[in-house]
Amino acid sequence: MEAPRYQSLKDHVYNHIVQKIQDGALLPNQKINEAEICKTLDISRTPTREALFQLTNDNLLEYIPRRGFIVKPLDAKKKLDVSQVIGALDALAASLAIDLLGEEHLREMKDIADKIDRDIGRRDFSEYYNDQYRFHEVYTLRCNNPTLIDSIHLLKNSFIRQSYLSEDKEKMGRVLQEVNNEHHQIIDCFRRKDKERLDSLLKYHWRIIDSEML
Repeated sequence: MEAPRYQSLKDHVYNHIVQKIQDGALLPNQKINEAEICKTLDISRTPTREALFQLTNDNLLEYIPRRGFIVKPLDAKKKLDVSQVIGALDALAASLAIDLLGEEHLREMKDIADKIDRDIGRRDFSEYYNDQYRFHEVYTLRCNNPTLIDSIHLLKNSFIRQSYLSEDKEKMGRVLQEVNNEHHQIIDCFRRKDKERLDSLLKYHWRIIDSEML
Protein backbone atom coordinates (compact mmCIF):
# COMPACT_ATOMS: atom_id res chain seq x y z
CA MET A 1 0.00 0.00 0.00
CA GLU A 2 1.39 3.38 -1.01
CA ALA A 3 1.96 6.04 1.65
CA PRO A 4 -0.36 9.03 1.21
CA ARG A 5 1.25 12.13 -0.17
CA TYR A 6 1.50 15.22 2.00
CA GLN A 7 -0.99 17.84 0.83
CA SER A 8 -0.08 21.51 1.02
CA LEU A 9 -2.85 24.12 1.22
CA LYS A 10 -2.32 24.82 -2.47
CA ASP A 11 -2.67 21.10 -3.28
CA HIS A 12 -5.85 20.97 -1.20
CA VAL A 13 -7.43 23.78 -3.24
CA TYR A 14 -6.12 22.27 -6.50
CA ASN A 15 -7.69 18.87 -5.79
CA HIS A 16 -10.94 20.48 -4.59
CA ILE A 17 -11.39 22.30 -7.91
CA VAL A 18 -10.39 19.26 -9.97
CA GLN A 19 -12.98 17.18 -8.12
CA LYS A 20 -15.71 19.77 -8.82
CA ILE A 21 -14.81 19.71 -12.52
CA GLN A 22 -14.95 15.92 -12.53
CA ASP A 23 -18.28 15.88 -10.69
CA GLY A 24 -19.82 18.33 -13.17
CA ALA A 25 -20.27 20.98 -10.46
CA LEU A 26 -17.99 23.25 -12.51
CA LEU A 27 -18.74 23.30 -16.24
CA PRO A 28 -16.72 24.53 -19.24
CA ASN A 29 -16.57 28.36 -19.38
CA GLN A 30 -17.89 28.67 -15.81
CA LYS A 31 -16.19 31.33 -13.69
CA ILE A 32 -14.34 30.25 -10.55
CA ASN A 33 -15.59 32.00 -7.41
CA GLU A 34 -12.38 32.58 -5.43
CA ALA A 35 -14.13 34.02 -2.37
CA GLU A 36 -16.45 31.01 -2.16
CA ILE A 37 -13.52 28.58 -2.35
CA CYS A 38 -11.66 30.43 0.42
CA LYS A 39 -14.78 30.34 2.61
CA THR A 40 -15.66 26.70 1.87
CA LEU A 41 -12.16 25.41 2.55
CA ASP A 42 -11.34 27.98 5.25
CA ILE A 43 -8.16 28.87 3.38
CA SER A 44 -6.58 32.26 2.72
CA ARG A 45 -6.40 33.90 -0.69
CA THR A 46 -2.69 33.23 -1.27
CA PRO A 47 -2.75 29.39 -1.56
CA THR A 48 -6.04 29.67 -3.43
CA ARG A 49 -4.49 31.93 -6.05
CA GLU A 50 -1.42 29.69 -6.26
CA ALA A 51 -3.68 26.71 -6.97
CA LEU A 52 -5.65 28.63 -9.60
CA PHE A 53 -2.51 29.63 -11.47
CA GLN A 54 -1.23 26.04 -11.23
CA LEU A 55 -4.51 24.80 -12.70
CA THR A 56 -4.07 27.37 -15.48
CA ASN A 57 -0.54 26.12 -16.17
CA ASP A 58 -1.91 22.56 -16.25
CA ASN A 59 -4.50 23.60 -18.86
CA LEU A 60 -7.59 22.98 -16.71
CA LEU A 61 -8.42 26.66 -16.20
CA GLU A 62 -8.02 29.79 -18.28
CA TYR A 63 -7.25 33.23 -16.88
CA ILE A 64 -9.11 36.11 -18.54
CA PRO A 65 -8.10 39.65 -17.52
CA ARG A 66 -10.84 41.57 -15.64
CA ARG A 67 -12.96 38.41 -15.56
CA GLY A 68 -10.83 35.96 -13.62
CA PHE A 69 -10.45 32.21 -13.92
CA ILE A 70 -12.83 30.02 -15.91
CA VAL A 71 -12.97 26.28 -16.55
CA LYS A 72 -11.20 25.79 -19.85
CA PRO A 73 -13.38 24.16 -22.51
CA LEU A 74 -11.98 21.54 -24.86
CA ASP A 75 -12.92 21.81 -28.53
CA ALA A 76 -13.40 18.71 -30.67
CA LYS A 77 -9.82 18.69 -32.01
CA LYS A 78 -8.34 19.19 -28.54
CA LYS A 79 -10.48 16.36 -27.14
CA LEU A 80 -9.30 14.03 -29.87
CA ASP A 81 -5.67 15.02 -29.34
CA VAL A 82 -5.88 14.48 -25.57
CA SER A 83 -7.72 11.17 -25.93
CA GLN A 84 -4.98 9.81 -28.20
CA VAL A 85 -2.27 10.79 -25.71
CA ILE A 86 -4.21 9.27 -22.80
CA GLY A 87 -4.63 6.05 -24.78
CA ALA A 88 -0.89 5.80 -25.44
CA LEU A 89 0.08 6.55 -21.83
CA ASP A 90 -2.57 4.24 -20.40
CA ALA A 91 -1.38 1.43 -22.67
CA LEU A 92 2.17 2.01 -21.44
CA ALA A 93 1.03 1.89 -17.80
CA ALA A 94 -0.82 -1.38 -18.46
CA SER A 95 2.23 -2.90 -20.14
CA LEU A 96 4.43 -1.98 -17.17
CA ALA A 97 1.86 -3.33 -14.68
CA ILE A 98 0.97 -6.57 -16.45
CA ASP A 99 3.51 -8.69 -14.53
CA LEU A 100 2.84 -6.89 -11.24
CA LEU A 101 -0.88 -7.61 -10.90
CA GLY A 102 -2.06 -10.50 -8.77
CA GLU A 103 -5.31 -12.42 -8.90
CA GLU A 104 -6.77 -10.11 -6.25
CA HIS A 105 -6.27 -7.13 -8.58
CA LEU A 106 -7.98 -8.92 -11.45
CA ARG A 107 -10.91 -9.78 -9.16
CA GLU A 108 -11.12 -6.15 -8.12
CA MET A 109 -11.26 -5.04 -11.75
CA LYS A 110 -13.93 -7.68 -12.51
CA ASP A 111 -16.06 -6.49 -9.58
CA ILE A 112 -15.80 -2.89 -10.80
CA ALA A 113 -16.64 -3.81 -14.40
CA ASP A 114 -19.70 -5.76 -13.18
CA LYS A 115 -20.81 -2.72 -11.16
CA ILE A 116 -20.33 -0.50 -14.23
CA ASP A 117 -22.77 -2.75 -16.10
CA ARG A 118 -25.29 -1.95 -13.37
CA ASP A 119 -24.44 1.78 -13.47
CA ILE A 120 -25.15 1.88 -17.20
CA GLY A 121 -28.40 -0.04 -16.78
CA ARG A 122 -29.56 2.63 -14.32
CA ARG A 123 -28.21 5.40 -16.59
CA ASP A 124 -26.23 6.55 -13.56
CA PHE A 125 -23.43 8.20 -15.50
CA SER A 126 -21.99 10.04 -12.51
CA GLU A 127 -21.45 6.72 -10.76
CA TYR A 128 -20.16 5.26 -14.03
CA TYR A 129 -17.51 7.97 -14.15
CA ASN A 130 -16.31 7.19 -10.63
CA ASP A 131 -16.25 3.43 -11.25
CA GLN A 132 -14.46 3.55 -14.61
CA TYR A 133 -11.82 5.81 -13.02
CA ARG A 134 -11.35 3.23 -10.25
CA PHE A 135 -11.08 0.44 -12.84
CA HIS A 136 -8.13 1.99 -14.63
CA GLU A 137 -6.49 3.06 -11.37
CA VAL A 138 -6.09 -0.60 -10.32
CA TYR A 139 -3.30 -1.12 -12.85
CA THR A 140 -2.17 2.50 -13.36
CA LEU A 141 -1.14 2.85 -9.70
CA ARG A 142 0.86 -0.38 -9.95
CA CYS A 143 2.90 0.48 -13.05
CA ASN A 144 5.85 1.54 -10.84
CA ASN A 145 6.37 4.83 -12.73
CA PRO A 146 5.27 7.89 -10.69
CA THR A 147 5.97 10.30 -13.55
CA LEU A 148 3.71 8.32 -15.86
CA ILE A 149 0.98 8.14 -13.20
CA ASP A 150 1.07 11.92 -12.67
CA SER A 151 0.91 12.58 -16.41
CA ILE A 152 -2.11 10.31 -16.86
CA HIS A 153 -3.93 11.90 -13.92
CA LEU A 154 -3.30 15.41 -15.21
CA LEU A 155 -4.71 14.65 -18.65
CA LYS A 156 -7.69 12.72 -17.32
CA ASN A 157 -8.65 15.51 -14.92
CA SER A 158 -9.24 17.95 -17.77
CA PHE A 159 -10.63 15.49 -20.29
CA ILE A 160 -12.88 12.74 -19.00
CA ARG A 161 -15.74 14.62 -17.37
CA GLN A 162 -16.11 17.02 -20.28
CA SER A 163 -16.30 14.06 -22.64
CA TYR A 164 -19.32 12.63 -20.80
CA LEU A 165 -21.51 15.73 -21.09
CA SER A 166 -24.39 14.69 -23.34
CA GLU A 167 -28.16 15.17 -23.42
CA ASP A 168 -28.78 11.93 -25.33
CA LYS A 169 -28.89 9.43 -22.45
CA GLU A 170 -29.79 6.46 -24.63
CA LYS A 171 -26.87 7.03 -27.00
CA MET A 172 -24.62 7.58 -23.99
CA GLY A 173 -25.79 4.28 -22.52
CA ARG A 174 -25.09 2.36 -25.74
CA VAL A 175 -21.63 3.85 -26.16
CA LEU A 176 -20.61 3.32 -22.54
CA GLN A 177 -21.85 -0.28 -22.64
CA GLU A 178 -19.55 -0.90 -25.58
CA VAL A 179 -16.72 0.74 -23.61
CA ASN A 180 -17.42 -1.45 -20.58
CA ASN A 181 -17.38 -4.56 -22.76
CA GLU A 182 -13.81 -3.50 -23.51
CA HIS A 183 -13.13 -3.32 -19.75
CA HIS A 184 -13.95 -7.02 -19.55
CA GLN A 185 -11.62 -7.69 -22.51
CA ILE A 186 -8.86 -5.70 -20.79
CA ILE A 187 -9.14 -7.98 -17.74
CA ASP A 188 -8.82 -11.02 -20.00
CA CYS A 189 -5.67 -9.55 -21.58
CA PHE A 190 -4.13 -9.01 -18.16
CA ARG A 191 -4.99 -12.58 -17.16
CA ARG A 192 -3.43 -14.02 -20.35
CA LYS A 193 -0.53 -11.50 -20.17
CA ASP A 194 -1.22 -10.56 -23.78
CA LYS A 195 0.73 -7.28 -24.01
CA GLU A 196 0.24 -6.79 -27.75
CA ARG A 197 -3.55 -7.12 -27.60
CA LEU A 198 -3.71 -5.04 -24.40
CA ASP A 199 -1.74 -2.23 -26.04
CA SER A 200 -3.97 -2.01 -29.13
CA LEU A 201 -7.16 -2.40 -27.09
CA LEU A 202 -6.37 0.43 -24.66
CA LYS A 203 -5.38 2.85 -27.41
CA TYR A 204 -8.70 2.17 -29.16
CA HIS A 205 -10.56 2.16 -25.85
CA TRP A 206 -9.86 5.84 -25.16
CA ARG A 207 -10.34 6.93 -28.77
CA ILE A 208 -13.83 5.46 -29.06
CA ILE A 209 -15.05 7.30 -25.96
CA ASP A 210 -14.28 10.65 -27.52
CA SER A 211 -15.22 9.98 -31.15
CA GLU A 212 -18.68 8.77 -30.13
CA MET A 213 -19.29 11.73 -27.82
CA LEU A 214 -18.38 14.53 -30.24
